[in-house]
Amino acid sequence: MDLETVAADVFGRSLRGLGVNLLCRDVREMAAFLETVLDLSIHRLSDDFALARHHDALIQLHADASFTAHPLLSMVPESPPRGGGAQLYLFGISPDTACARAEAFGAMVLEPPADKPHGLREATVLSPDGYAFSPAIALP
Repeated sequence: MDLETVAADVFGRSLRGLGVNLLCRDVREMAAFLETVLDLSIHRLSDDFALARHHDALIQLHADASFTAHPLLSMVPESPPRGGGAQLYLFGISPDTACARAEAFGAMVLEPPADKPHGLREATVLSPDGYAFSPAIALP
């Protein structure tokens, strides 16, 4: 499926498993963060919507304005961070590289890279909207 040209209804019917949708004040800024810091591929980028791909997983980015008819928007806090309490792991991404990129991007490194007892080297960086992304690689 070509993510750049697939019709919305065809795309919607193709989705399976777990879906992640993030509401964003600025879709383009969030997409730049995901692409620059975490090396995700970005598709269908517009002011209102984008798709971010990590292997087979897709993250949908929606602008607040595109959710005005949805009750979820009324629950989003006016002050950051928006994503408090949610942690999105991205396996197979070097936490050391991601943190260096995050600092260059001006993003906050919430948890620097560390080897964890559960067999991962991981870190946590905050997106511009306050979502916590944890790049992680398996320890040898």
